[in-house]
Amino acid sequence: MSSAAAACRAAVLGHPIGHSRSPLLHSAAYRALGVDIDYTAIDMLPQEAGSFAARLRTEPGWVGVSVTMPLKAALIPHLDVLSERVLRLGALNTVVVEHLAGSVRLTGHNTDVDGIVRAMEEVLPARRGDDAPRENPRAAILGAGNTALAALEACALLGYTHVDLVVRNPQRAAAALVLAETLGLACATVDVAAAAARLADYGSVISTLPAHAADSLIAPLGLGLTPARSGVLAPGAVLLDVAYDPWPSEIAAAWEAAGGTVVSGMSMLVHQGVEQVKYFSGIQDADWRHVTNVMCDAVGLSRP
Repeated sequence: MSSAAAACRAAVLGHPIGHSRSPLLHSAAYRALGVDIDYTAIDMLPQEAGSFAARLRTEPGWVGVSVTMPLKAALIPHLDVLSERVLRLGALNTVVVEHLAGSVRLTGHNTDVDGIVRAMEEVLPARRGDDAPRENPRAAILGAGNTALAALEACALLGYTHVDLVVRNPQRAAAALVLAETLGLACATVDVAAAAARLADYGSVISTLPAHAADSLIAPLGLGLTPARSGVLAPGAVLLDVAYDPWPSEIAAAWEAAGGTVVSGMSMLVHQGVEQVKYFSGIQDADWRHVTNVMCDAVGLSRP
């Protein structure tokens, strides 16, 4: 990006948003790339989506926005172009602002899938190049909201063939079940008791619930016992908890105590953020390993 773009700006949108580490991550990335993009956080509710999209079209300097809950579907009707993934998932986390011959085009993308896949790839042996086939082709997702849709696609890309959606209200999982069929995944809704009964069958569990929402599931899942019960988890079973504040979450601590491997949602945030940085900066050819490391350093996360 040229120096003429010195007034470029981007932001993360959501509610609440004060806890977000995205400004820290993005700012570190742009410094490493040598580009001048001012990245801030904006607290916004779904009913403000239309007026904010108008701001993106009329206010100078916007290159894009990151989108978190509860806005991942709210902005979709106000955009010009949606990626194939957004069309498939019905949820986005990225809006790119393009200035084309005097007009503005808003394009929606979803990099949450990339973030989940890359965060999980760091710890899943079968994705690190090992020859052994996946021993546990079944995964579970806690929740069925917009982030769960991204998690479903990530599970398909990671090689899982069966996914259980652990939900209290199966009716809320209708969109997820349709998506799973599109992705060729065998998928069912289960309650926490059923998930506990087959917990040792899951190679991975992805919690897409808000902070603290999974705390009440620890005991029903058979986790958190003192001392930890042997065999409650499959060997090498991985938990990714997308809620990274506070960290470790209670369910992450209980999972690790039971002998499982834990991946912080911060790792997902970094990896999906790298893809957003590419969109917002317009840079594709860079030392992205270095940029990723710089972003990890910015939030105190171990380098991948």
